[in-house]
Order: sequence, then structure tokens, then C-alpha cells
Amino acid sequence: MSKEKTQKKSWFKGLSSEFKKIIWPDKVTLAKQTAAVVSVSVVLGIIIAIIDFLAQNGVDFLVGL
Repeated sequence: MSKEKTQKKSWFKGLSSEFKKIIWPDKVTLAKQTAAVVSVSVVLGIIIAIIDFLAQNGVDFLVGL
């Protein structure tokens, strides 16, 4: 059982050392990246909505024949 405890402690020590290596972004970088993600998501959502609208109208046109 002590072997399991030492493995767990070793795992947590490794996890802790990996977390210390993380470089967290500053507020300005975080704001820029957030704005980029939101704007790209909105643009892609609009493009998908337009494609969906065109596809639906195309199917309606073909079925209406």
C-alpha cells in the first residue's frame, strides 16, 4: 500500500511541476484572443446560416417542381 502512496505523491509532484511551467497570458493578450474567438465564431455562424438558408430554399424549389 505504501508503494501506491508514493506513486500518488510522485504523480502529484510531477503535476505540480508541470503547472509551474505554464505561462499564463496577461489581460491584454487574453482580451485579444477572446475577441478573435468570438468574432470568428460569429462569422462562421453567419456563413453556416447563409448556406443553410440557400440549401433549404434549393430543396424547397426542387420539391415544388
